[in-house]
Amino acid sequence: MKKNSFETFLYSVAGVAILLVIIIAFNALTATVRERIDLTREKAYTLSDGTRAILKKLDTPVKIRFYYSRSESGTPDTVFLKTYAQEVQDLLTEYKQAGRGKVILEQYDPKPDSDAEDSARLDGVDGQLLRTGEKFYLGLSVSMVDSKEAIPFLDPSKERLLEYDISRAISRVVTPEKPVVGVMSPLPVFGAPMNPMMARMGQQQGQEPWAFVNELKADFNVKKVEMTADKIDDDIKVLVVIHPKEITDKAQYAIDQFIMRGGKLLAYLDASSLVDSHNQNGFGQMPGAGSSLDKLLKAWGVQFDTGKVAADLNYKLRIMGRNNQPTEEPAFLAVSSDGINKNDIETSQIDSVWVPFGGVFTGTPVQGLKETVLLKTTKDSQLVEGMMASLSGEGVMKDFKPSGTEYALAIRLTGKFKTAFPNGKPEDKKDDGSAPDKKPEAVGDTLKETKGDNAVVLFGDADMIYDQFALRQMQSPFGVITTPMNGNLNLAQNIVEHLTGDSDLISLRSRTAMSRPFTRIREMQAKAEENYQSKIKQLEESLQDTRQKLNELQKTKEQGQQRFILSPEQQAEVEKFRKQEASVNVQLKQEKKKLTHDINALENTLKWSNIIVMPAVVALSGICLAVFKRKRTSAK
Repeated sequence: MKKNSFETFLYSVAGVAILLVIIIAFNALTATVRERIDLTREKAYTLSDGTRAILKKLDTPVKIRFYYSRSESGTPDTVFLKTYAQEVQDLLTEYKQAGRGKVILEQYDPKPDSDAEDSARLDGVDGQLLRTGEKFYLGLSVSMVDSKEAIPFLDPSKERLLEYDISRAISRVVTPEKPVVGVMSPLPVFGAPMNPMMARMGQQQGQEPWAFVNELKADFNVKKVEMTADKIDDDIKVLVVIHPKEITDKAQYAIDQFIMRGGKLLAYLDASSLVDSHNQNGFGQMPGAGSSLDKLLKAWGVQFDTGKVAADLNYKLRIMGRNNQPTEEPAFLAVSSDGINKNDIETSQIDSVWVPFGGVFTGTPVQGLKETVLLKTTKDSQLVEGMMASLSGEGVMKDFKPSGTEYALAIRLTGKFKTAFPNGKPEDKKDDGSAPDKKPEAVGDTLKETKGDNAVVLFGDADMIYDQFALRQMQSPFGVITTPMNGNLNLAQNIVEHLTGDSDLISLRSRTAMSRPFTRIREMQAKAEENYQSKIKQLEESLQDTRQKLNELQKTKEQGQQRFILSPEQQAEVEKFRKQEASVNVQLKQEKKKLTHDINALENTLKWSNIIVMPAVVALSGICLAVFKRKRTSAK
C-alpha cells in the first residue's frame, strides 16, 4: 500500500515536472514568432486588407520611430496613456511583421533633456502637458529616404482611426507630392471680381473664394475645371463637383471617363439651392433650381429627385425667419451623431452636420457597386416639395406625416464602375435640333469599365459647404474671428483627403467601431414604441373628433352672449373627452412600465447567462470528468 502511494506521488511529481518543461520549451520556441488569433467576427484586432496591400507594394524600407514616455509616475493620466501606448506598440509590431522586412520599427523614451527628446522634436513629435505639469510623449514619425510624415500625438479618443492614420502616413511618404484636386462648379467658389455696377454703388471688393476652396489649397494643388470641359486632366486625382446645374451630356461624359480612368469623384448635388438663389434677379429669397448628374446616377442605379427635400422632426433647426422671429425649419437639418455613420473612416469623428434643404438618394446600386450610407435621416422624416419647404416651415410642420423611412443624405459607392455612355461620346445637336450623325470611331475611344475598384461620394446638398452655412464670424478687438458652426467643412476635407490617398486606404475600416447591439431588445423597444405611438395617435384623433363635435354644437347655438356659455350637451362632451384622455394616459403609463419591465427582464437574463451559465458548464464538465476518472480507478 505504501509502495503504491509512493509510486503515485513520484509519478505525479514527475508528470508535473515534465509538463513544466514542455510549457517552457513551447514558450521559448514560439517567443520569436508573433502570431495571434483574432476571434472577433469583424476582425477588429487584425490589420485590414487595405493596410496589407499598401505594405505589400513597398519597394523601399519605411522607418517608423515610435516615441512614448515610460515615466515612473503612476497618476491616472499616465497609467491610461501607458496602456494605450501598449496597444499602439502591439499594432506597430503587426505592421513590422506584415511588412516582411520593409518596415523598420524603432522605439524611444524621450526623457527630459535626452537625445531621444531632441530626436522627437526634430521628427515633429510634441509632448503633451498633463494636469500634473508632466510632459508626456506619445507619437510617431514615418520616414522613407528624404520624405517624412509625423503624427505629433496619438490621441486615445481617436483609437478607431489609429490604423488609418498610420497607413495614411506610410502612403504619404511613398508618394510625397501634393495630389491635384479639380473643382468644377457654376457657382463662384473661386471668388468673383468686383461687379462694375456694385463699384458705382461704393463696393470696393469682389467676392472672396469659399473657405472650402481655401482649405483645399492649403493641402492640395487645386485646379479649376470649367463646366464646359469635355475632358478632365489626367493629373487630377480627385474631382469635386459642386451644384452641377444644367450640366451638359458632354461634361458628364468627361466625368464618366475620368472615373473609368481611376479618378475619384466627390459630388455635391442639390434639390433646392439656397446659394444659387442669390444669382436670380428679383427673386433673392427664392431657392435656385436643383442639380444632378442624371446620366451617371442612372448608370449606377441611384436616383436623386431634384424637386423634393428631406424634412425631419428630430433634426429640425431653429433659425431666424421673417421679421427676425425664430422659427423651426424641419427641412433645415442639423444631423446629429445618430444620423452619422460612426463606423466609417470619413465620418467617425464628425458629431454634427448641417444639411439645409437637401435631397436624398434612393434606388439600389447596380451589380458590382456597394453603397455605404454616410448621412441619413431618422424614420420621423418625410420628403416635401423644395419650394414649399423654403417658403414656410410652419406649413411643413402642420401637414407633416412621418414616412417611417431612413433616407440617405450622403452615400459612397465603391466597386467597379461601368460607363454611362456605352455608345461613345455624345455629340452636340444640329442647328435644327436633330441628333448628330454618329461617328464610328467615337465608341472605340470610350472606356467601358474601370480596371479596378473605384469610389464616388455623393451628397444631396451643395449649400452645406458654403461659408454662411458652415462658419460663424464674430467681431473681436483683433478683427473678425471665424469658427466652425458644425462639422461640414471638416467632413469635406476628410473625404478629399481620404480619396486622394492610396486606393487601398478606401478599404480601411474604423477599428473597434463595430457595435453588437441586443437585437431582441431593440425589436421589443420598436414594437412597444409602435404601440405607444399608436395610442397617442388614437388620443389625437379622439381630440380632433371631440373638437369637431363641439364646433358642430356651437353652430347650432343662438347668437349673442349664449354662444360663450357651454350647453349641457357640450359640457357632457367635454367631460367625456377628459375621462377618455385620463384613461388613455393611464394605459400609456402601463405600456411604458411593461416595456421597461420586459427590457430589464431580458437584460438580466442575458447578464446572468454570461455570469453563471458558462462557469456552471465548465464546473459540471469538471465534476463529470472527476467522477469518470474515479470510476475508472475503482474498476482497476
